[in-house]
Amino acid sequence: MEPCLLRAGHSRLSLACLRSSGSSAAAPLSRQQNPQQCRRLVTITRSKEPDFRAAAPISFTDRPNRRPSGGRGRSSSRTDDATNSLMKEIRVVPASPSYFTGTPRYTDDVLSLAVLLRRYQLLPRVPMAEATRVAWKKLSEYRIELAEPVRVKGYGILLSLLKRMNCIHPSVMPEEVVTALNKYKRQVQPHDNPAKPIPIDSWGRAKGIGRRKSSSAMVYLVEGQGECFVNGRTIADYFSRIHDRESAVWALKATSRLDKYNVWAKVEGGGTTGQAEAITLGLAKALLAHEPALKPALRKAGVVSRDPRRVERKKPGKLKARKMPAWVKR
Repeated sequence: MEPCLLRAGHSRLSLACLRSSGSSAAAPLSRQQNPQQCRRLVTITRSKEPDFRAAAPISFTDRPNRRPSGGRGRSSSRTDDATNSLMKEIRVVPASPSYFTGTPRYTDDVLSLAVLLRRYQLLPRVPMAEATRVAWKKLSEYRIELAEPVRVKGYGILLSLLKRMNCIHPSVMPEEVVTALNKYKRQVQPHDNPAKPIPIDSWGRAKGIGRRKSSSAMVYLVEGQGECFVNGRTIADYFSRIHDRESAVWALKATSRLDKYNVWAKVEGGGTTGQAEAITLGLAKALLAHEPALKPALRKAGVVSRDPRRVERKKPGKLKARKMPAWVKR
C-alpha cells in the first residue's frame, strides 16, 4: 500500500513507529531534520506490499506468447502490438442485420421476398384463382429446416408473399423469382399429376362421383332443358329444404347453366345435407367434362375440392364430442 502522508511529511505508519519508540507525537520530526529515520520507515512500509505480478498480455496471433529476444523478437513484438491495437479498434459485426432478433433466418427470408416482390411489382399478373397451384411447405417442415420457433402468424405472412409472387404471369416470370419460389415448395407436388379426363359416352352423358361425410353420389349430366332428378324423384320432392336444393345444383347456378343441362343423380348414405353436398361435387366433375374452361369459376364457387370435414366422435365421459356434463359440487 502507498503510505498516506500526514503533517510534517509523516505517514500513519511512521507516527505509530515513533510512538512505539518513545518519541513524542506532538512534535514529530520532519524529513529535513532526520532523513535516515524517514528512509527506514519508507522501507518498512514498502516491504508490507504483497508480491504479485500481472498476467502476460493476450496475443491474437497464432504464435505463442513469449518474451522477445534479439532483433527478431523486437519485430515480432511490434507485430503483436500492432495486432493488439487493431483488435481493440475492430468491432465484430454480425453477417445479418436481423442477428439480434429471435428468428434471424425467418426475418431474412421475409425481407428477401419483400424486396423481390417490390422489384417486380409492375410485371403482368394473373388472378389468384387462375395461377398455378403450388403445395408449399408445412409449418413444421419450415421450423425444422430453420431450427427456429416460427409462429403461425409469421408463417402466414411468408405464405402471403409467396402467393403474390406466384401470381406473376408465367411467360414473364424472372428466373430469380422462380428460384425463390422453389425454395419453399414441397418436394412432391400433387397438383403436377393431371387428373384423368372424364369421358363422355355415346349418349352425350358425363359421369361424376362425389362424396361428403358418409354420403356418396353418382351424377350423370347431359345437355337438356334443366331437369333434375334424384333417385328417380324430382329435386323438389326429394329435398324438402330449399338450402339443400340450391346446394345440390350450385355448380350449375354459379356458372349460369341451370337451363342447359339435365341432371340425374343416384345418392345413398348419410343425411340430406351430406347427400346434397355429395351431388354438388359429382355435378361439378361432370360439368368439367363438358366445359373444362369453367374450372376457375367452379373453383371460385368452391365446388371442385371435396370437403373433408366429418362429425367428431363422442368421447367417454362426455355427453358429445366436447360437451361436458354439468358440474355439481356435492
